[in-house]
Amino acid sequence: MRSKDRISYFYDGDVGNVYFGPNHPMKPHRLCMTHHLVLAYELHKKMEIYRPHKGYPVELAQFHSPDYVEFLQRITPDTQNLFLNEMTKYNLGEDCPVFDNLFEFCQIYAGGTIDAARRLNNKLCDVAINWAGGLHHAKKCEASGFCYINDLVLGILELLKYHARVLYIDIDVHHGDGVEEAFYFTDRVMTVSFHKYGDLFFPGTGDVKDVGEREGKFYAINVPLKDGIDDGSFLRLFKTVITKVMDCYVPGAIVLQCGADSLAGDRLGCFNLSIDGHAACVKFVKQLNLPLLVTGGGGYTKENVARCWTVETGALLGVELPNEWFLPSCILILDNVLVRRQVAMLYLEFRKFDLLISQMQPTCSFTTWKLLLVELVYFVETSFSHLLMNFVHFYGTNRSFSFLTTSYLFLLHSIALC
Repeated sequence: MRSKDRISYFYDGDVGNVYFGPNHPMKPHRLCMTHHLVLAYELHKKMEIYRPHKGYPVELAQFHSPDYVEFLQRITPDTQNLFLNEMTKYNLGEDCPVFDNLFEFCQIYAGGTIDAARRLNNKLCDVAINWAGGLHHAKKCEASGFCYINDLVLGILELLKYHARVLYIDIDVHHGDGVEEAFYFTDRVMTVSFHKYGDLFFPGTGDVKDVGEREGKFYAINVPLKDGIDDGSFLRLFKTVITKVMDCYVPGAIVLQCGADSLAGDRLGCFNLSIDGHAACVKFVKQLNLPLLVTGGGGYTKENVARCWTVETGALLGVELPNEWFLPSCILILDNVLVRRQVAMLYLEFRKFDLLISQMQPTCSFTTWKLLLVELVYFVETSFSHLLMNFVHFYGTNRSFSFLTTSYLFLLHSIALC
């Protein structure tokens, strides 16, 4: 392990001044909040602070089509009605609105990720942080999911100039589709995404069966998850998958997208991760001791985003932060909240239920039937217990409900004993 990591941190105050519009969930002001919290904890004294250059159009066109970059450069809120066909072509509109200083906003966050990659390439730092980056949905020729320019792809392309293989890890609640698509046919980048999948959840991609094609086959790894996954389940999966990836792939550098919409209580998310659990992923990747580029991403409850990325800045610096100072609650780490639990445990129980039913054939012996019935009763009891815990948490309990619950569980036990 390195004795002391050199950390470079990129921030431009102008990045937080743009406004996506009323009722839009993306609030760039969260970046200002994060930075001021970093300053309040005096973390800036332990790392090098840089104002990134604004990415040049030619740099952005290293991935994006020149016509798309040129359109972003000239479109304004006042002229957008003159370019309705182009707006549709490039997927600009409700999710990806045109607002004042749009192109400058893209230049700043993309320039930060490019600069971070260059410092890593030149061995001027061990870890580079750009919380403004991580906009992983943008495609080559269109905007998507609040993302216009895919800074992550640009940063990875920069790293590939010095490293034979780059590992991309994404812990945003949404699938990192733009990055996966960009490197779907190459073995020089392995993409690993842990995300919510199913129930028409955006962007609808990221099935476990999507593994890459041609030279990139088996170099795209997707870990699709259900609602409500908690720290324990997420971290077990994360550490197991990343450990195996490191053993097999042996990358020269790592890019970690730390979307904070995977936190419990996010406005658009549905996971149940605490800030400590989210930060534990960052700590685990850091201890792999490879050049590391860390970015932000999603995150739509801005107070929690600022909390999370500040804690993770401290984690990258090896600093344990005191749990104070953050108004209005005056604490940095919030207690985890209970959300609807379609968690891995219950999800696996339902798969087990399907298997049990398929095994209950008429030709089974009496003993086999009895064992299968006991398993079935156990499944029902477990599922009911999970639902009961959630019900009591949200609605409280009373004598009649307790009596019915106790009677129900007693009945199940009686059936199992028959």
